[in-house]
Amino acid sequence: MAYDIDPRLLRGFLAVADELHFTRAAARRYVAQQALSRDIRRLERELGARLFVRTTRQVTLTADGERLLPYARRVVAAHDELAGAWGAAQVRPLLVDVGVPVGTAHRVLEAARERLPDSCELIARFHSGLTGAAGELAAGRLDVSFGRWAGLPAAVRTGLAHQPVRLEPMAVLLGEGHPLAARTVVPLGALAGETLYAGAGNAQTAEWTDLAARLFAGRGIAMAAPFPEIEGAREFVRVVRKRGWSVLASVEFIEVPGMVLRPVADPVPLSPVGMVWRNGLRHPGLDALRDAARELAVADGWLAVPGGAWWLPPDDAEAMGIA
Repeated sequence: MAYDIDPRLLRGFLAVADELHFTRAAARRYVAQQALSRDIRRLERELGARLFVRTTRQVTLTADGERLLPYARRVVAAHDELAGAWGAAQVRPLLVDVGVPVGTAHRVLEAARERLPDSCELIARFHSGLTGAAGELAAGRLDVSFGRWAGLPAAVRTGLAHQPVRLEPMAVLLGEGHPLAARTVVPLGALAGETLYAGAGNAQTAEWTDLAARLFAGRGIAMAAPFPEIEGAREFVRVVRKRGWSVLASVEFIEVPGMVLRPVADPVPLSPVGMVWRNGLRHPGLDALRDAARELAVADGWLAVPGGAWWLPPDDAEAMGIA
């Protein structure tokens, strides 16, 4: 029995135990899959126990793997605490784009802040879309953002990393006097003949406009005419109310006085929300964000597809790990 186990091996073990997938675990650890597999085999040799059952279809923990799990978490947590005690003063703030101060990204940010010591800061930024934020990520002016990964050009994605966070049901924002506002849920077919604002004309939110266009196609739903970028929640509320738009949104959205938010169903259209950061970024705040996103996804079923009919483009389903 080895009593001087390299914490790196335990981190690799925890990544596989959390993901139950060697490819995703390797990406999480920023290592090649072969290197991670070697580390797991070395750990198994040092412990004299098999930790995973691995087949072509799935990865599961053995009884010894389950037994090791709480010990490994305590050792890694203690190791992180030691590193933080000596290096906290040198950790720079992490800049995190959450779009608006409500919804999925904001909830992940708040949960991550609760995990971190006061010396580690997560500073919120409010970009209007992932397309615009991706350029800031690549340039190092932003560290983390949230949005539709498959909506980014392939050339942009090569410099970034991604973690699925939530399949967020879509909704419509309607004026209180709109004929559909009296419904608690709006069937997608009932939107035929409607014109919805979905960010057309705003280059910063091109991934959202593209998703909306694919949803509207063949359903008789029109896209509102292109409009210049609207910066900030307050300005968005002012413009939407002045122009009388109905808006394609998500089920967690900013409040707009005089308007109501109604979920869409039959089928439920899904907005794929992922967390995105620069390849190679190392920061305790990033670790806290990723852990918080995983825990919220499990606790609230964020990555489970809804019962009944639902809609998501095939490339988005693949990016979110849905067969």
